[in-house]
Amino acid sequence: MTNTIEITAPIEQEGTKAVVRNWLKQIGDHVKEGDALVELETDKVTQEIPAPCSGILSEIVMEDGDDATPGAILGRMIARAEGVVAEAPAATLQTQPVSSATASAYYSPAVRSAAEEHGIDPATLKGSGRDGRVTRADMDQAFEVKKSQPAATGHPFPAISVDGKSRTIPHSAMRLAIARHMAQSLATAPQVTAVFEADFTAIMRHRESHKDRLRAEGVNLSYTAYVVAASVAAMTVVPEVNSQWHDDGLEIFEDVNIGVGIALGDKGLIAPIIRQAQGLPLETIAARLQDLTARARSSALKGDELKGGTFTISNHGVSGSLLASPIIINQPQSAILGIGKLEKRVVVREIDGVDTIQIRPMAYVSLTIDHRSLDGHQTNAWLTEFVRVLQNWPQ
Repeated sequence: MTNTIEITAPIEQEGTKAVVRNWLKQIGDHVKEGDALVELETDKVTQEIPAPCSGILSEIVMEDGDDATPGAILGRMIARAEGVVAEAPAATLQTQPVSSATASAYYSPAVRSAAEEHGIDPATLKGSGRDGRVTRADMDQAFEVKKSQPAATGHPFPAISVDGKSRTIPHSAMRLAIARHMAQSLATAPQVTAVFEADFTAIMRHRESHKDRLRAEGVNLSYTAYVVAASVAAMTVVPEVNSQWHDDGLEIFEDVNIGVGIALGDKGLIAPIIRQAQGLPLETIAARLQDLTARARSSALKGDELKGGTFTISNHGVSGSLLASPIIINQPQSAILGIGKLEKRVVVREIDGVDTIQIRPMAYVSLTIDHRSLDGHQTNAWLTEFVRVLQNWPQ
């Protein structure tokens, strides 16, 4: 008699569902409790699901690409009692065919399946997974590269439709989740955007004076760190911005948990959280931003680092845009800040009672609000304080 244990998707995860992305063990493998078994991809992060016990992986229920709702059964294991080596009855192992290209090496079922679908030998790829492991994402990326390269006949690989006018790229789980979230946000809340202009001269001078010292300590003092700190300061003037709408009242949060949007190329973007930002000095904010950005781009964030945000910053100007409107609110928050491209502009400044023409580093800053939670005077008061803090940063 065997003791079968189910492998399940986490009950608490970022988003309502995940997608099975890559099995890290083969059926029949002996594993220890806590060993990574399978990767799940949500709209925000990729996470590894550990073995719930020591034993043998006996069945894979969900294959690569399958939707895994919270608590869904991903596979099953045969548990091993302490001090006993478990052997699975042959009938219990749900095997899968292995292509000839990969029969001599270990690859996950998802990678083997991709090898058969795409006609690509995983042994020819450099893996991006742990310990250089080839993942399904590596296989899919290699296939996209293969499609874009000319074939031996001189004609491109048939990625274009028959009429030659279009091609279809399947949506990733992240892209689909972002699409649903954005549509839901617009359908839920009436959204209004106010735009101000900010002079970055003061913070540029401060950064120039302190960046080398912090760099020696391994910290990059980015302009975004100042934006986070100025946002915290503005919350003290209009705390209603740091809130969530409920039908029976407005919930105003004491902790300012700021999500900062980080672009992940064509995949989309995520917004990891700087928690309790109201209690952090500028140097600590900069260090946390640096850490979160690095781990976001290497898919190393944990699900909890994307939850519980009360306000979001979109630094869209880093990719060149002067103004984006509306920047859709990250529901259920009440507001989102947008920072446009920083560039030199000609401005008029009064000096000793005389108007002068000067060249200053300027950027458009916008605040999109849920008009159920906030009105125009609150929005403008928040932006006024935000800009004042940036422009009067102490040296």
